[in-house]
Amino acid sequence: MLNEKTFLAIIPARGGSKRLPRKNILNLAGKPLIAWTIEAALQSKYIDKVLVTSDDDEILKVSNSYGASTIKRPMHLSQDNSTSFEAINHAIENTEEFDYIVLLQPTSPLRTNGHIDEAIQLIFQKNSDAIISVTEMEHSPLWANTLPENKSLKDFLKEEIFNKRSQDLETYFRLNGAIYICKTEELLYTGSVFLKNNCYAYQMNNIDSVDIDTEMDFKWAEFLYGTKNDS
Repeated sequence: MLNEKTFLAIIPARGGSKRLPRKNILNLAGKPLIAWTIEAALQSKYIDKVLVTSDDDEILKVSNSYGASTIKRPMHLSQDNSTSFEAINHAIENTEEFDYIVLLQPTSPLRTNGHIDEAIQLIFQKNSDAIISVTEMEHSPLWANTLPENKSLKDFLKEEIFNKRSQDLETYFRLNGAIYICKTEELLYTGSVFLKNNCYAYQMNNIDSVDIDTEMDFKWAEFLYGTKNDS
């Protein structure tokens, strides 16, 4: 709780993962991937309840063992085309009422309780309805474009960036998938944690923004974790 407002952390963890099977419970540096997010949420100064929603009994069992509350998600809300909002809405409907929802993806293991608490504090600093974490883009999108079928680079880059150094280009940011915070009433009204109005960014560094979707991402996260702990 902060400023007499309550916070529910929802951790969505579907059992099916095609690119990296069983990724949510794979062992990362000695504990299941999802445990990193559960522990960060439980260590937050402001989160009142940590709730894992999953269709998978093993994920639910592991989550319970690390101290999270759990809810079994129906199979029709756990398909490849199911949306995050559907899972969030189901969790909200089956637990107590909270003022804010803190959506924490289990694929962001290097996001800490410190990041979560700073993001929650930012809500009140900005008097905002939603906060979403971002990180600086590793490469400027101005150096990117689509390719035609013949792979021609004609008009690939805009004229104004020719002969410019990358450090002279504007800084761009991307969503990093680590933290989404939204007023519950606004989330339910709009059907999204990404509000068009009164929504602000919480900036994180690239290392803590690692997002695991593939085996290479997983190995990269292991390397980054080792680097952080050696420093």
